[in-house]
Amino acid sequence: MSRYTVEKTLGRGGMATVELAHDTELDRRVAVKRLFASLADDAIFRRRFLREARMAAALSHPNLVAVFDAGDEDGLPYIVMEYVDGETLADLVRRTGPLPPDRAVDLLLQVCAGLQHAHAAGLVHRDIKPQNLLVRSDGTVKIADFGIARTLQGTQLTQVGTVLGTAAYLAPEQAAGERVTAAADIYSLGAVGYELLSGRTPFEFASLADLALQQREPPARPPGVSPELASVILRCLAFNPDDRPHSAAGLAHELAQAPPDVTAPTEVVPPRGRTIHVSHRALLGLAALLGAVLIAVGLAFAYLGGDGQQPPPAPAQQQDVLRRGNTPAESARLLADWLRRRSG
Repeated sequence: MSRYTVEKTLGRGGMATVELAHDTELDRRVAVKRLFASLADDAIFRRRFLREARMAAALSHPNLVAVFDAGDEDGLPYIVMEYVDGETLADLVRRTGPLPPDRAVDLLLQVCAGLQHAHAAGLVHRDIKPQNLLVRSDGTVKIADFGIARTLQGTQLTQVGTVLGTAAYLAPEQAAGERVTAAADIYSLGAVGYELLSGRTPFEFASLADLALQQREPPARPPGVSPELASVILRCLAFNPDDRPHSAAGLAHELAQAPPDVTAPTEVVPPRGRTIHVSHRALLGLAALLGAVLIAVGLAFAYLGGDGQQPPPAPAQQQDVLRRGNTPAESARLLADWLRRRSG
């Protein structure tokens, strides 16, 4: 640890303290996670922790927090990781409440990408939850603590005080101590997605026994999202692992295909005649204009039907209609009189 100069404490969880430090050899900021002494009493555990941390260090993906180093100091294991300047998804939801569906899907797709890479390498996270998902200031999601959750299986992680903070995201088979596969991470990510969309975890429970009973039935559909997206999230939370999406890549495909928002039904209204409200003044003006047009047309026909001579002067009524001084009402009345006489 001599190469790392601790600057400040970033946080303290149920199993470790995370500190911001400066790597003096590579001149970069790193995050150092030191496990509590209560987790390090067993030498077998310490060896397993270091082995799993080195396995995690072999992973390299934009959506995984990179592991740079691991060791122990005075019998306390530590792990040196990439420092992520941002906040956890837990902090994000606490600050903003439920996220817009398209934003939530974007975050979930990034987690899927990181999980698929790790699962292909044979690593199951076992502790996917909002506190382990970091969001950088540029929107990139990073999965933290790969390898640590696997190491902690069978240790104090199973104590009530620790597991209750994680239980809301644990797959039923994992909580029951059965064999854990990548399907457990899919379940956990579904629980995270449910919380991103609704602002709460899928189940509200007072004990692990209560949670186990509730997990046998799907939770209520998250509000404000499309039925397709809700269906994908609820399939992740299926009690039977075989009923969940079969891989992180498959889940990503389903999420990308599902429309995120609720689409309001569009009512088809049959066409109706529209009522146009026209003022009395406008009607009179229109009548005057129409009258002038009809007079012009009438004069043209009279001229064409004659002997080619200039048309006779317009009668007095026509002149009255064309006279600019007339009001629209007078023009309309004169036009009507003139048309009646012409038709008679």
